[in-house]
Amino acid sequence: MTASAAQALFTSLSTGSGIDTASLVSSLVQAQFAAKTDALTQKSTAISAQISGTSTLMSTVSQFAAALKTLATGGTLQTQPVSSNNNVVTASALSGATLAGLSSSVSVSQLATGQSSRTTVPVTTRTTALGTGTLTLTLGTATYSSDGTAMTDFHAADGDPITVNIVAGATSLDGIAAAINAKNAGVTASVVTDADGSAYLSLKGATGSAQAFTLTATNDPSGKLAQLNVGVGATGTALTSGAQNAKLTVDGVAVERGSNAISDLVAGVKLQLTGTSNTAVALTSTTPTDALKSSITDFVDTYNQVLKTLTEQLDPQTGPLRGDAAAQSLLRTLRALTTKPILTNVAAGTPTTIGEIGIKTNRDGTLSVDDATVARALTNSPDAVEAMFAFSTTSTNGLTAALNSISLSTSSTLYGLGASAKRYNDQASAVAKAQDDIATQSDAMSTRLTQQFASMNAKVAAYKSTQSFLKNQIDAWNKPD
Repeated sequence: MTASAAQALFTSLSTGSGIDTASLVSSLVQAQFAAKTDALTQKSTAISAQISGTSTLMSTVSQFAAALKTLATGGTLQTQPVSSNNNVVTASALSGATLAGLSSSVSVSQLATGQSSRTTVPVTTRTTALGTGTLTLTLGTATYSSDGTAMTDFHAADGDPITVNIVAGATSLDGIAAAINAKNAGVTASVVTDADGSAYLSLKGATGSAQAFTLTATNDPSGKLAQLNVGVGATGTALTSGAQNAKLTVDGVAVERGSNAISDLVAGVKLQLTGTSNTAVALTSTTPTDALKSSITDFVDTYNQVLKTLTEQLDPQTGPLRGDAAAQSLLRTLRALTTKPILTNVAAGTPTTIGEIGIKTNRDGTLSVDDATVARALTNSPDAVEAMFAFSTTSTNGLTAALNSISLSTSSTLYGLGASAKRYNDQASAVAKAQDDIATQSDAMSTRLTQQFASMNAKVAAYKSTQSFLKNQIDAWNKPD
């Protein structure tokens, strides 16, 4: 800017040296720093490619591990329990369970139920005010009349009863139900209206004989809360069901449970009781052979995609990470995956590597599926194949654990690509600072040269003025009279 203004001034006055100082200064500055600028630009481009490469690889490996974990935890690769009568018992596998060879029988004579009650005296509407006061909710065990409509005895459980305060502005059945529900005591209240709009309070407890309850108006100035009482001798309510345990026999052993969802009777299996029957229900298992075959193929396809991305980054000629030790280590680790034992403490002759179940390595490092070996492994060792694809939060066995370990090592900021990324980012910051320094030095040199040329032009202009004066004098002297 300064150089251009000076040059324009000198040109308009037809003074100075006549040299284009702006162009000259720009050329001199560019020549001074061109080599350093080009070198820094090339280095910045290379580092950007390295940063991008490490990010791509870490993301690719992380997504590979996450996808396999999702597949393993989805349940489709796990041997599933099969019930011979879903109208009595349904069964599902617990995560990480080994259910091959499952054989069990279950008989259900009684389902678990929760105590339910309803008021028998209708309230005009659900918003009709009853009165302020206090209701006391007590949990425990109870016995009931033969028809199940009345409580004949009650024993409170350990622990303090629950106090439900009914305050002004919330004394309707809707307000009372809301106050009971706010206690989260295991008893749920709701309001039911009939065709005439009359309202009734319905109470339901959790399943199990230990979840019986009473409701008592312990402070009732208006005398209207007592009609909600539930318990021995209560006249304003009727029971629609009592609290009782589920009764069942598992492999000849009679047991009771407080819920119809049971996970502690058959190892690795969650039972859901849906009905009763005098006939035992058989529990067996089935191996997801087709799903495991498909997963082997999907694993190979995904592995090959990851390998392609990695080899592109490590290409000896064009790969931005061709000299990166962490990327090279990742490649070696992936290539060793087919021969690394991923199952331990198994019987002799059991496959322990993915190579032994039909995943083979080609000459170029990619993987392929040997269908005959896969079929043989699924026939002879289905448990081992399933275990290789199983997920566990505690075990180091299986492909999921192996890939998770690889992913963690890859992203490590101490020795993995995470450390490489940090190093490249530090280098990028250093290059950016060097480029800023060159820009500052260039501006300083440009300013200095502009000032020097401006001074030179001023001196040349003075010399030209003196020259012109002397020439005029000489011409005057030589002019004939």
